[in-house]
Amino acid sequence: MNQNYVFFTDSDSDLPYRYVDELDMTMVYMPYIIDGKEYFDDLGRGGKQKEYFDNMRAGASPSTSLLPIGAYLEYFEPVFEAGKDILFVAFSSQLSGTINNIYAARDELLEKYPERKMIVVDTLSISIPQAILILKAHALYREGKTMEEVAAWLEENKLRAQAFFTVDDLVYLRRGGRISAIAATLGTMLDLKPVITESRDGKLVAVEKVQGRKRALRTLADKAAANIEDPSIADVTIIHADAPEDADRLEKLLKEKIPGLETVNKEFVGPVIGAHCGPGTVAVCFFGKERAN
Repeated sequence: MNQNYVFFTDSDSDLPYRYVDELDMTMVYMPYIIDGKEYFDDLGRGGKQKEYFDNMRAGASPSTSLLPIGAYLEYFEPVFEAGKDILFVAFSSQLSGTINNIYAARDELLEKYPERKMIVVDTLSISIPQAILILKAHALYREGKTMEEVAAWLEENKLRAQAFFTVDDLVYLRRGGRISAIAATLGTMLDLKPVITESRDGKLVAVEKVQGRKRALRTLADKAAANIEDPSIADVTIIHADAPEDADRLEKLLKEKIPGLETVNKEFVGPVIGAHCGPGTVAVCFFGKERAN
């Protein structure tokens, strides 16, 4: 493969490192902070995912921050210097202002390298829905499709990447400002579990509130079954924040409800996403119909 552009993406996709290594992907690694010390998401390479969520259960409160413009300049400029263009497949602009730093770095570098081109695709996704889009788009990249062709495919299909998830403890949504303190308290008292999805405009929205964990898992399976048209291309993946037993239960439900579904991948939530949803989070992610919400 001798493309005249480089396919970039970021670690907020929670794309497991084995794909990065196997496909030799160019990845921007996103920061998170614990006890005042900055780390970078390694996509599970260090094998410390369970330890991370155990630490959260013990009281650790990780936070996240924007990757600065200067960091993006360091990622991008060597590519332009080498005479290549860039396609950047970014996580949702509605969940962070980080994409504005990508745009700022691009604009600064294109003034310096006016002969170069850079396309940024806002996937309106984060975590595994973004990863699903990345893997499908990277296959086109490896086939020799142009930057414009790959970007056009992403724009046409990005709303087909979906996720439905539920959290175990509402305190993390409250800390992130997703719900009020009153809603979190009442929800905990009543054992209410929100079912949340990535909306058409790239935000996180609650589509249902159900009572109890088992009903929440059944609802996730029902939502997936209603939105998957072809299991053979759905790339169904369960992602969890150290909740392997519930991930297994959800896999069983999915296979019961979706005829022809044979393979379900299971992965850990990454530390950046996990900082906002907390341990025990479980999600079903897939490529299916366009988002309804």
